[in-house]
Amino acid sequence: MPIKVPNALPAAHILESENIFVMDADRAYSQDIRPLKILILNLMPIKYITETQLLRLLGNSPLQVEVDFIYTETYVPSHTPSDYLAQFYGTFDEVRHKKYDGMIITGAPVEHMEFEEVAYWDEVAEIMEWSKTHVYSTFHICWGAQAGLYYHYGIPKFQVPKKIFGVFKHHKCVEHERLLRGFDDEFYVPHSRHTEEHKEDILKVPELTILAESDSEAGPYIIANLEKRQFFITGHAEYDPTTLKQEYDRDFKAGMNPQIPQNYYPDDDPSKPPIVRWRSVAHLLFANWLNYYVYQETPYELDELYKESEY
Repeated sequence: MPIKVPNALPAAHILESENIFVMDADRAYSQDIRPLKILILNLMPIKYITETQLLRLLGNSPLQVEVDFIYTETYVPSHTPSDYLAQFYGTFDEVRHKKYDGMIITGAPVEHMEFEEVAYWDEVAEIMEWSKTHVYSTFHICWGAQAGLYYHYGIPKFQVPKKIFGVFKHHKCVEHERLLRGFDDEFYVPHSRHTEEHKEDILKVPELTILAESDSEAGPYIIANLEKRQFFITGHAEYDPTTLKQEYDRDFKAGMNPQIPQNYYPDDDPSKPPIVRWRSVAHLLFANWLNYYVYQETPYELDELYKESEY
């Protein structure tokens, strides 16, 4: 089945060129199917890149998925034109009365700041609180994961001496977990961050379980509260093959002498095309989340979800 996206969304043309089945809103409305409703809070500066990465994975499913995008009103991104936001995005106030099968909160380039110093922190905190009664399952990525762990469970983040930058080997920490179904015993995932959570702080919270981690410097990768259907993903399985390369090239041209991303270029040679080791993991991760923690569990009538909500 296709992923339903707004008419004329630029990401749709990219996905169609990759033979990913995309359906515009007009055609979707003609089908008598109850699609999964997914809300994406996109905190990244260049919206269309993150849109394409996420929609590529959400679209690789037998389920019909309907996506709404929102951005923060308290900080309007300067790298995305206002007319683009007006055409394809809404604000939290425009969706707070709705309920969703699932939600994704993306990363954001603000990890050097304390959470409360981020211009849109209060708004993001309000959205995360709202998600507890209006979203069946929430998927937090990178800074979004750090923000969620801090807001919901008080887990702090810490600066690391050296940027966690590259493609790192991970392993499963639990057996027979549906989110990890089909994963190999060892698998690779990209990371790009200057901060981390300490494993011992996560283990102090009885509601949380570390589902997968890296024995190298990348640390815990997937943390979950399965009862509340919250997932916190510290890496970037959704990254394109050249995302780390573009980041490295940008910093190199700026004279920042960046470190070469680990386990990414053959022989650590940036002149060679990078090796993609994480594509299958990315598709499994998102497909398993959609199937086992959204489609199989969410009530058919979303109005039945937390009727007592104050929003």
